[in-house]
Amino acid sequence: MEHLLLLHGAIGAKDQLQALAEKLKNNFIVHILNFSGHGGEAMVEEFSIELFATNVLDYLEKNNISSINIFGYSMGGYVSLYLAKHHPDKIKKVFSFAAKINWSPEIALQEVKMMDVEKIQQKIPAFAKTLEQRHAPNDWKIVLKKMEEMLIRVGIETPLKEGEFETIEQPILIGIGDKDATVNLEETIAVYRKLKNASLIVFPGTPHPIEKISVERLPGEIVNFFK
Repeated sequence: MEHLLLLHGAIGAKDQLQALAEKLKNNFIVHILNFSGHGGEAMVEEFSIELFATNVLDYLEKNNISSINIFGYSMGGYVSLYLAKHHPDKIKKVFSFAAKINWSPEIALQEVKMMDVEKIQQKIPAFAKTLEQRHAPNDWKIVLKKMEEMLIRVGIETPLKEGEFETIEQPILIGIGDKDATVNLEETIAVYRKLKNASLIVFPGTPHPIEKISVERLPGEIVNFFK
């Protein structure tokens, strides 16, 4: 069977992908990992797309995997595309879902507003508790702070530069939910059109959170693309 790696989003963790992994285990050798500082992994001084890509490369080396297919959700999708560009020998195919590609300093500032610790504690305490449990023994507030700092840097100097998408050779499936308030359909279509060997899929009635993506449809689309 083919190896398939599932990558979580920003301030997420691999536990969010466990149910999906279970649905795929009869079709692939499924791998999931936590990015540095996420899900209780050792905290680092600074988050970056480059660091998270290195997490993947280290995982492949440790497990003696020469190349792999990746399903990446949100930031995990961006990391997947970054790997496809900069380490093409390691990546076979990529299914990137709900990945934000269009970055600028202004967009980054809008994104970090959603990571305001005080607002989360006051307005959505249940989510604060989830983050606390998800990232223990790390302090979830530090995870959010480091992610804020990373997004500001991404807004200033994007890891995937203008013109680089056109040079990605691997088969890519770009996915988006039509109710996604974080990643809009227009920017998703724009990156799809830049890729040489890409397909586009839109999930109806689907917002951004991974928990809202259909667990009935998504596994089937993953199987259809990677098999």
